[in-house]
Amino acid sequence: MKELVFLLEEASAKAMLESLLPRILNANITPRLIPFDGKQDLEKQMVKRIKGYLNPNARFIVMRDQDSAPDCKILKDSLLARCGESGRQPIPLVRIACRELESFYLADLVAVEIALNINGLVRHQNNRKFRNPDYLSSPSKELATLTKKGYSKVSHSRLIGKHLDINNQRSASFKNLIAGIKRLELELLELPLGLAQLP
Repeated sequence: MKELVFLLEEASAKAMLESLLPRILNANITPRLIPFDGKQDLEKQMVKRIKGYLNPNARFIVMRDQDSAPDCKILKDSLLARCGESGRQPIPLVRIACRELESFYLADLVAVEIALNINGLVRHQNNRKFRNPDYLSSPSKELATLTKKGYSKVSHSRLIGKHLDINNQRSASFKNLIAGIKRLELELLELPLGLAQLP
């Protein structure tokens, strides 16, 4: 089986990817979404989960929010080093949502407006802070304010994921996530069929 396995910080990322991935991935690739109970739980368990994963041809993406970490690159390098401890080859990809998953949503207010059925959100897209929301200190608070507290993290992440524009360039971290998914998709599609069917 050709599997793309996501190790995720929380349930909201799983909800978003459940509705986003069918619009990206080839039907021959099975996504497996494994949410953890926050970033500490993710980092505590991820090496063991990667190491013990039975399908030797699965590809992995570890995804978490930057939150209060001062530097995305240092955080990413630290997580990559941890992934290397699993001995898994190729080493899993690490993707950081700068600063939070909600940055992806603020970069695509068309998707938020449609998903939440709130008229008038799109007109805010040209505001300076929403042209590059990866630099906002608290995207989740911004989204709560923008939607007048109408945003619910898990259920709305699932709805928004159905409408996110996969070619959106406003959030560099979203763009990097999509590029990483497509890269691993190609790797999986190029696997010889016999190898891909190993247990």
